[in-house]
Amino acid sequence: MDKLFRFEGWHGALRLTAIESCELPRPFTLLFEGPPADIVPEGLYTAVVDDAFRFQLYIMPIHTATAGRQDYQAVFN
Repeated sequence: MDKLFRFEGWHGALRLTAIESCELPRPFTLLFEGPPADIVPEGLYTAVVDDAFRFQLYIMPIHTATAGRQDYQAVFN
């Protein structure tokens, strides 16, 4: 994991921290971590990974209990 995802229209990057799934190919969730103050609004974005791969990804900020960061998720079903 530990890949950086950049999103067109937003200047920062989110780090992929986990992939949660009960059992593939069932629904799964990508979990990301970003800076605490500069929150990416929920929505559909063009994600860019490794400055090469581009795809559409719907992300949303989620409750983050840990100070110093903001967590996000992208759910696939």
